[in-house]
Amino acid sequence: MNTARFLLGLEEAFSAASVPAKLANNALEGARNWLGRPDGLKDLDQLVFLLESGKVDALVDAFYQVIPFGTGGRRGAVGLGPNRINPFTVCSSVQGHAQYLRKRFPHRDLAVVIAYDVRVFEDARGVYDSNQPCSVRGLSSRDFAEMAAEVYAGNGVKVTLLPRNSGTWLSTPELSFAIRFLQAQGGLNLSASHNPPDDNGAKVYNHHGGQEIPPFDAQLVAEVSGVEALQRLAWSEAIAKGEIVFLPPSLHEAYVALNLALSTEVSRSAKIVFTPLHGTADSSLGAVLRAAGFELVLEPEQARPDGQFPTVPFGAPNPEVPQAMERAIRLAESLQFDLVMACDPDADRLGVVVKTPSGWRPLTGNEIAVLVTYAALKSPRKTSRSVVMRTEVTTALVSRLAHAHGVQVVDHLLVGFKYIGDGIRALEECGQFGSAIGKAEDFLVGVEESHGVLVTPGIRDKDAAGGALLLAELASREKDQGRNLVHCLEAIWAEHGCVANVLVSTVMRGAAGRQNIEAIQASLRANPPLTIGGRGVNSMRDHQDPGGVHGPIRSDTDFASRNVLSYELEGGARIVVRPSGTEPKTKVYAELFGTSGQSQSDLTAACGELAHVFVRDMMNRIGLNLPPWTQHMSDLLAVEHRLHFANQLLPQLEAALMNGEDVECLLDAGVAHYGRDPRALVAGGVQHLLKMRDRQDDPLDGLVKLLLG
Repeated sequence: MNTARFLLGLEEAFSAASVPAKLANNALEGARNWLGRPDGLKDLDQLVFLLESGKVDALVDAFYQVIPFGTGGRRGAVGLGPNRINPFTVCSSVQGHAQYLRKRFPHRDLAVVIAYDVRVFEDARGVYDSNQPCSVRGLSSRDFAEMAAEVYAGNGVKVTLLPRNSGTWLSTPELSFAIRFLQAQGGLNLSASHNPPDDNGAKVYNHHGGQEIPPFDAQLVAEVSGVEALQRLAWSEAIAKGEIVFLPPSLHEAYVALNLALSTEVSRSAKIVFTPLHGTADSSLGAVLRAAGFELVLEPEQARPDGQFPTVPFGAPNPEVPQAMERAIRLAESLQFDLVMACDPDADRLGVVVKTPSGWRPLTGNEIAVLVTYAALKSPRKTSRSVVMRTEVTTALVSRLAHAHGVQVVDHLLVGFKYIGDGIRALEECGQFGSAIGKAEDFLVGVEESHGVLVTPGIRDKDAAGGALLLAELASREKDQGRNLVHCLEAIWAEHGCVANVLVSTVMRGAAGRQNIEAIQASLRANPPLTIGGRGVNSMRDHQDPGGVHGPIRSDTDFASRNVLSYELEGGARIVVRPSGTEPKTKVYAELFGTSGQSQSDLTAACGELAHVFVRDMMNRIGLNLPPWTQHMSDLLAVEHRLHFANQLLPQLEAALMNGEDVECLLDAGVAHYGRDPRALVAGGVQHLLKMRDRQDDPLDGLVKLLLG
């Protein structure tokens, strides 16, 4: 099939599938431009395969836009088309960054540091035809890093990165440190952090080791958007000319030393099992805890770098997902250790599970934030000038703790650790950030609810290693007193008040999903709720309001970052809703303060129900009736799959069960497209429905047993 016939077939497929006219026109134009590039025809057979296989949604999503270069870079599925991560979208990002650096630092010799994670694109979702060539199949983060290095070198920007086959990694926090250590003007990380195996990304860093905020991010986006041609210098030639050089060993030694300087406790009694979830973190967190003298055992299978994350449930290498740490928990139980720690593949997020008398207890991101803040406030580094920072969606208990210890607090920050990094920069350059006055050295701790912590101003992005060191020392102190970290958390609640925080994410994929995400925010602005979960809404705050706490809109990127709505409810409860900046989902954060005599478990359950009620109303606004029990499925499961299971597959399964039929094949065929470990993705919802129905001889009992294996 030639280009003209393919485009005609594409147009006919869009029409037959009733794709909205605007999306269809954008996708056709995107496909035409893609195929018109010098190398645009090399994957035409794969695109024809998608068309002939009826994968219309995939084609629309691949071509309807150029993958957005957000405030920090590009991240998404690897694949063919302008709305995918591939050599074209990565290299154009780098070209734009190089042009931006040239304008930002005129008359300067320019240098960047490049890091990369363990990813290799193997088409785990089965999008493409495995029987014919595909130019993106087999591309690793290292491959993208070398492409990026050639583009930087072609623009006269010196590149420092690890040599090929170095046997080690440069994690996200160590990249931030390296930029400062080497006095580079910027950096690039080829990573999709905790996203699924088929994703990748290019994340840009500034000369402070953080990410640009408005208005500089808008200038960067403008440069990337305007790229028309690449300047590129071949790898061997760039090395010969000294435009590509390799990282010195002293860098890693200095990074470990920076974290070791945070140590404030002598005891090393806590024993830890650690899993990097097949990623890079043994080179950062692992190196720091071993150098600090802790007994640290790696989960052996997950210590092996592997971008397919083969042993991680759901293919979700994210310490926010407790199931990701199951193997490490089993190992820790067999060894009778005290803690499990985990990191996502680029080593910036920290997961912790605590051994308690009643079993292993995963800590939420907010609980980790509270405990790291508590440990920092108890350290000799704390002074009356110290500054604690948190994002607005992170638990208010962090602010309570900080105020009780007499330190300065900045707690109105937008979501994204770049705002904490920029706060340190403001202290360093201006002597003030928000209401806090001081120097960079006065920064004590910064936290966000998504398992991100930072405990040193020497790094400007979240770093699991520093937080892990403080928690390991705190756990040792507690253990020496016959206690554990959960006991410490309970003591904090008793002194400062119980607070429950619950995050509910609704995944909506593709172009249609993006439209739904935008429609939700538009509806909530145009017709704000008067009550949520039976609680009156006392006030609503739109962060895009130029008269609000964040001031006038400084750029289009600022406007996008501030697409956040907050609701203050009766009884001190709070709901915050925003689209994710890195994944196709809307996030809803609920916070609820406890009353006298209320248990933490009851408070958390009430907070969860408050969040779920809001999500159901949110989905109703876009015409999607989400049965309440489906909200107890995994947050990793897309909305369209929840609805498919509830409205189509479950009735078929129930009818077959009532007829005494074996439903295993029907179940597996029906959920196969949901993702990795699809039975586990839906199991919680079916369990909840079974409890709701409370029937004798309910056929769903057999289905639950099948789902739980």
